[in-house]
Amino acid sequence: MTKILVIEDETESRDIFLDSLEAEGFEAIAAENGLVGIQQAQEHLPDLVLCDIMMPELDGYGVLNTLRQNPLTATIPFIFLSAKSSKTEVRQGMKLGADDYLTKPSTVEELLEAIATRLEKQATVRNWYTAQSQSVETSNITDTGKTAALHFIFPDCPQLSKVFDFIEANYDQSIGLDEVAQAVGYSPAYLTSQVKRLTGQTVNRWIVARRMAEVCFLLRETDQSVNQIAEAVGYQTEGHFFRQFRQYHGTTPQAWREA
Repeated sequence: MTKILVIEDETESRDIFLDSLEAEGFEAIAAENGLVGIQQAQEHLPDLVLCDIMMPELDGYGVLNTLRQNPLTATIPFIFLSAKSSKTEVRQGMKLGADDYLTKPSTVEELLEAIATRLEKQATVRNWYTAQSQSVETSNITDTGKTAALHFIFPDCPQLSKVFDFIEANYDQSIGLDEVAQAVGYSPAYLTSQVKRLTGQTVNRWIVARRMAEVCFLLRETDQSVNQIAEAVGYQTEGHFFRQFRQYHGTTPQAWREA
């Protein structure tokens, strides 16, 4: 069942969203403020997040920034819900990496349409990634798989060549948006905006894509254990690796290897 996290401090609005989502067959998870929302996102790894902007404890911008910094939650589709509708406010939300921005009051139909659009795009990206991974696996890959992965995983985008070069050289380390931004001389917010504008994805999405390509190669072509492979491609914890692999492939690394 598709899980959607609703982060909203107004009880009445939150209940309306939850009831509407559950009526459509979604598993709806509630959070009454930004800090609780981050905890819920990290615990449940929802398929999509709906988030208000003006909230106590931590506002929506802070929630989005925190989630985008964590590789585990960086690729979760994120929709802002807010009474703020000025061009500056919308632009700020999108610059931080939001996938959509709905102004309150919104109808249930508008909300569901936005959710459907984001989930459909996420599914398209996942299918594209799976196809690219299969291309990597069936092509002439060197011992490390790097030459083929560069061709199939990263897009042909000269403006971002330094970004992808850095990811390629360091994907097996503990890197994220901040490290990539520092390496190429941009602020994290600006780099997020540029990468998303040119590729439709986040920096962390490309890091994970590169890691997963290597994981598939190693699972198929070597006898290394799953734990050894996870460590070899930069994962600090086994749990993080297993959750991210399942998020991409819908199964476990062991089952994928056997198949």
